[in-house]
Amino acid sequence: MSRHVAIVTDSTAYLPHRTMERHGITAVPLTVVLGDQALEEGTEISARSLAQALQKRRSVTTSRPSPEMFAATYRAAAEAGATGIVSLHLPAELSGTYDAAVLAAREAPVPVRVVDTGMIAMALGFCALSAAEVAEAGGTVDEAVAAAEKRAEGTSAYFYVDTLDYLRRGGRIGAAQALLGSALAVKPLLELADGRIEMLEKVRTASRAIARLEELAVERAGERRVDIAVHHLAAPDRAETLAQRLRERVPGLADLHVSEVGAVIGAHTGPGLLGAVVSAR
Repeated sequence: MSRHVAIVTDSTAYLPHRTMERHGITAVPLTVVLGDQALEEGTEISARSLAQALQKRRSVTTSRPSPEMFAATYRAAAEAGATGIVSLHLPAELSGTYDAAVLAAREAPVPVRVVDTGMIAMALGFCALSAAEVAEAGGTVDEAVAAAEKRAEGTSAYFYVDTLDYLRRGGRIGAAQALLGSALAVKPLLELADGRIEMLEKVRTASRAIARLEELAVERAGERRVDIAVHHLAAPDRAETLAQRLRERVPGLADLHVSEVGAVIGAHTGPGLLGAVVSAR
């Protein structure tokens, strides 16, 4: 991080490691608690291990990074030459990560702007990339924050899950909504709205739900120049099929990423997750 503005995010951005290295982005890991083991996302527990644990109905919870972890990251950036830091994170509605970053920022050796992007997964990752591109071009902290916020405004995230039960257990969706979905035996489509996971539509079958997910992504992209990310958990065939359909149907497609979500998001959605993130450039 030799440039003047350093970019920090968290592990739920699910940026490829090579992309983070190329753009000088640092991700602070959240923690997955599996039974009595606390494991750092991305290094100590894989999405595949998490999916297997969920399928065996093992106890899985998640926790935010400590303020001390953020403080160490900010110190390292300053020691590497940064005179300012932009720290971009998942919604405070979903995690205490933002609050931990704010606490650490108060004691940082250089100014830190902590931003609740309202985004998760590659919706957050795209925000971090936009901020990093501005920083690489010599932009200021304010300019990098503005780029991230503009990217967030033009980004939509839609998700299909096989069941709402995991979201209900983690308190990420209301018990009434989860009960309704179970009672009607519907397949839920969700969206990220105002930093919360909201029910968007209820569809009768998995195949229809996934087809509708495709339509939502195509409609949202329109004729604009967009980047798209397709996420999944233990559903690689579904993800590749959706990605190929979007390649064929989105005329303004710039980049398309296909990746398995990490353990933190996976713990709250369960195996079978399929997501589409559409982000205007």
